[in-house]
Order: sequence, then structure tokens, then C-alpha cells
Amino acid sequence: MGTSLNVLKHEMVPDHQIMSEDEVAELLATYRISLEQLPKIYHDDPAVKTINGEVGNVIRIIRESRTAGRAEAYRIVVKRPKK
Repeated sequence: MGTSLNVLKHEMVPDHQIMSEDEVAELLATYRISLEQLPKIYHDDPAVKTINGEVGNVIRIIRESRTAGRAEAYRIVVKRPKK
């Protein structure tokens, strides 16, 4: 079966982008934080897999909001722990 689903095309899934090293450095400097302080997202998340994200990448998530207009969130990709 050759049918594949791109989760990013669903209207309820916000835009996910892999940030460059320069963008990450600027983000960390702006908020005076370290990578360990960013919220986490698992490497096997469907959106992360769709954009070919790897462990250690920082992902920018852009949501459209009726009140804020545009809201950005940031997550670092981590490996899901084994159960």
C-alpha cells in the first residue's frame, strides 16, 4: 500500500520547522536559557518524523491564534525512553 499521510497538512496540526544553529543560539541568548531548559518532544512524534527531525534538533512550532495572532513555541527533540 503506497498511501502515506502527511500529518502537517491536517488543519489541526501547527507548522513545525527545524531551527538552524544560529537561530537556536539567538533563541537561547534572548531568553537566557540552556537547551536542557526547553520543553521536550519525542523523536518518534509524527510531526518530527515528517520533517526529518533528529535527536538534538530544536523545533519551532507556529500556531495561528485568534487572540495572539501568531504564537511560537520551541521544543528540543529527545529520544523516547524505553519502558
